[in-house]
Amino acid sequence: MDDTLEPEGQPSDDGYRGVSPMLMPAPAWKRRLFIDRPADLRAFAADLANASVLAIDAEFVQNYHRRGPDDPSHRLTLLQFALDNDYRVSYVVDPLRLSDLSPLQAPLESAGILKLFHGMSSDIRVLASRGLVARHTLDLEAVSRSLFGQRESGLQAMLLRATGERLDKSLQRADWSRRPLTPAMVAYAARDAEVTYVLYRWFLEHYPSALGAFEIIADDPPAGVAVWLRPYLESGRGGRPIDVALAEVGLDNDIGAQIETLRLALGANLRPNQRPRIMRIITDLELRELAPDLCPYLTATASEERAGAARALGRLRVFAATEAIRALLTDPVQDVRQAAQTALGFLEGGAIARPSLRTERRNGHRVWSAGQHAEAEPAPAEAWRTALRAHFALPERDESSGQ
Repeated sequence: MDDTLEPEGQPSDDGYRGVSPMLMPAPAWKRRLFIDRPADLRAFAADLANASVLAIDAEFVQNYHRRGPDDPSHRLTLLQFALDNDYRVSYVVDPLRLSDLSPLQAPLESAGILKLFHGMSSDIRVLASRGLVARHTLDLEAVSRSLFGQRESGLQAMLLRATGERLDKSLQRADWSRRPLTPAMVAYAARDAEVTYVLYRWFLEHYPSALGAFEIIADDPPAGVAVWLRPYLESGRGGRPIDVALAEVGLDNDIGAQIETLRLALGANLRPNQRPRIMRIITDLELRELAPDLCPYLTATASEERAGAARALGRLRVFAATEAIRALLTDPVQDVRQAAQTALGFLEGGAIARPSLRTERRNGHRVWSAGQHAEAEPAPAEAWRTALRAHFALPERDESSGQ
């Protein structure tokens, strides 16, 4: 990355304020092949045996009518593919005309083919509804968000950043279940998979380490993360309150074990978008003892780790981190700047944090007790905050009168 510039048209004041690599020419595919016959699908699946990178996009519609209790909520209507074939041909597969998609199972599950998505979660679910499971995957939307922030991680924004071209979104709300499809609809659908592949080539040239951080080669759980913590890596909430999970494994009264378990998880080989979920649990449990483990992430490469560390340290009222968090107010990524502002609100009197909570069992019942922070809370910056707090303060109890 010798020369850098910000592509024309990129927001900078409110969004990403950093520099971007030089624009790359946008390649054009020589042709697009529409596949709606079993023989053509089998031939395409055979061609995939020589591929090493496969970009995938899916179109689907919601199942409104005649949906059974076990039927999927969405119906797959199109599958689009672009692969490393020197831009010779991209493919659009019609799953409404093809009842059997099993020829695609082997290439999608092959560990030797890297499957690219831009926004993976929805596509993965709708593929599974037709018996297709993608393994060895990479979500370029997550990579984009990590480098440039949530607002600029969309396919259109990223194509503009990488090539200077604008993505046609005129058919964004088209009914992809209608048949026959027009040539314009087929070309439009293929374009998303093609752009995903183009962005991969751009990232590979300029941000290879970011790609590696988000590549999922196997489904094996990360070493160092306790079994009870693993559901929280994917959903953030883990499907149940954290205190319930702790009680189930017998750690609700063992603060030392909580600290050690979360310290190991924080340092595990996680994807950058998973680590902030561990930070959130640390914050929810008010484990200020882990502040030294959080502080290094204020300067992490991934924006979500910088933002997550700032939010956690702010809510934990770690005043020693104030200046390091203040430095993030000029971070290139807007999400990090916003997290820093929120954190400083807790640290400088603009927001009121919960007291530190510890849990224990007494006579078979869980009891929460408020603890004291090691550092005194600084006085609010403005007089009106002091007056407001005084107005809502509870009166002191008169022990002599019993009131």
